[in-house]
Amino acid sequence: MEDFSLPHDSFFLGLDSSTQSLKATVLDSNLNIVGSELVRFDSDLPHYKTKDGVYRDPSINGRIVSPTLMWVEALDLILSKFSDSNFDLRKIAAVSGSGQQHGSVYWKNGSSSILSSLDPKKRLVDQLGDAFSTKESPIWMDSSTTEQCREIEKAVGGALELSQLTGSRAHERYTGPQIRKIFETQPEVYQNTERISLVSSFVASLLIGAHACIDETDGAGMNLMDIKKRVWSDRALEATAPGLEQKLGKLAPAHAVAGNISPYFVERFSFNKDCLIIQWSGDNPNSLAGLTLNTPGDLAISLGTSDTVFGITDDPQPRLEGHVFPNPVDTKGYMVMLVYKNGSLTREDVRNRYAEKSWETFNAFLQQTQPLNGGKLGFYYKEHEILPPLPDLICMYLLTCVVGFHRYILENFNGDTLEGLDEREVEEFDPPSEVRALIEGQFLSMRGHAERFGMPSPPKRIIATGGASANQSILNSIASIFGSDVYTVERPDSASLGAALRAAHGWLCNQKGTFVPISDMYKDKLGKTSLSCKLAATAGDAQLVSKYGLFLKKRIEIENRLVQRLGRC
Repeated sequence: MEDFSLPHDSFFLGLDSSTQSLKATVLDSNLNIVGSELVRFDSDLPHYKTKDGVYRDPSINGRIVSPTLMWVEALDLILSKFSDSNFDLRKIAAVSGSGQQHGSVYWKNGSSSILSSLDPKKRLVDQLGDAFSTKESPIWMDSSTTEQCREIEKAVGGALELSQLTGSRAHERYTGPQIRKIFETQPEVYQNTERISLVSSFVASLLIGAHACIDETDGAGMNLMDIKKRVWSDRALEATAPGLEQKLGKLAPAHAVAGNISPYFVERFSFNKDCLIIQWSGDNPNSLAGLTLNTPGDLAISLGTSDTVFGITDDPQPRLEGHVFPNPVDTKGYMVMLVYKNGSLTREDVRNRYAEKSWETFNAFLQQTQPLNGGKLGFYYKEHEILPPLPDLICMYLLTCVVGFHRYILENFNGDTLEGLDEREVEEFDPPSEVRALIEGQFLSMRGHAERFGMPSPPKRIIATGGASANQSILNSIASIFGSDVYTVERPDSASLGAALRAAHGWLCNQKGTFVPISDMYKDKLGKTSLSCKLAATAGDAQLVSKYGLFLKKRIEIENRLVQRLGRC
């Protein structure tokens, strides 16, 4: 039997450059966590004067950026923390990483020579101050590119055409529209840029001392890559900015080696000169890897500030809603993802309004109300929502119509038929019904859009993560609505953990000289390591799941009418 074990006494480092922090997780050869560190941008690097890791530009509506040099200094700082704790960085065989998706960095003409000649006696930040054509990086929170989104969609034949080509319709946070905006509004910056990196390939570039490739998985979050061919799309490039392909460089598979670690880090932090830097990718793909979501039929639900649903498939069907990316640990598969803005903050808002600002009261209300909520349906939009997708013609002014709570009662609904129902809209429910309407509404929406996007129904299993995954009442509702067992994980950070796993996986692929399925690396280790999952809620009764399906059908019908109505407001 072929040996797929990792080298004994070696470590694998995963870094996650997120919006608010830089996190690190280290795994040993048995895939157990043996080290971690954290740099918080606001508190550990206060001289950048960020709030939540970003700058919000009051002069330009929707413009949100981060200082590029802050990310540079954070890398030096987190490695210094490892050194100060006497962690033996010489044992690290490979490093990979996760970057907040859609953030972009603009390297100045001539910056490659700066990267390749770093002085290990000096900090990175002291040497790269003049390496960027703009010192502020647009990030995923930026929503100032609506005009550029519409221009790009029009140039390629419409939003659906762009989605089928690149995996997503144009989104304000996506890198393609951000690049087009810089080309249109700051042409001197665009002309003075020799390479455009994503946050992921940017930090990888620092580590190898040269411009690293963008990996195919994170590259799919740009509206620039042909999702099926996994190459830059000429049509998308031409619709975005001239001469763009040269500034982007080449794409690479996520498991590929970006290069050996730069001599700078060998001399400054005592890394082994043979340490491999595996391609970095986006935070969502790394979370998929960190949750060990590697079987078609699995589904992950992340319950945080925004809620996300993602799964894997061999046959993606891009739509106006959702996103398609290549699977970071499978050269042929894809990951599909749905994103909701109204996540934990909306749950907290309903708790504060109707449940005495208490999660105990919130959970008690959820437990004392019956499934299907007596036919009460709710749509809770504290923020402008991504799903359902809005018609192309709806402008930013009309988006304000979507914010608000919308409630309906289906009189005489028993879950057996939709015939003869008396539907009416109401101003408010009683508090317990509000809580159940919110929770059922959120997860019915997830189930409905997931099914429309081609995800399995019911899923083989659901892995729940994020803050609300600690709420047993919510997990029980997910199991009942989806008809699937729900598992939870006890992991400090799925993105940096996924990056560490990908570092080990990339090392193994390089050692074997070919792509190795990540399941071969796991073998029987999943239940015995930091990767284990715990059953938290069992699948709902099949009859109830069927009734929820009928409830969902009516919800989608009302949702479609609601969107049309709000579009005319």
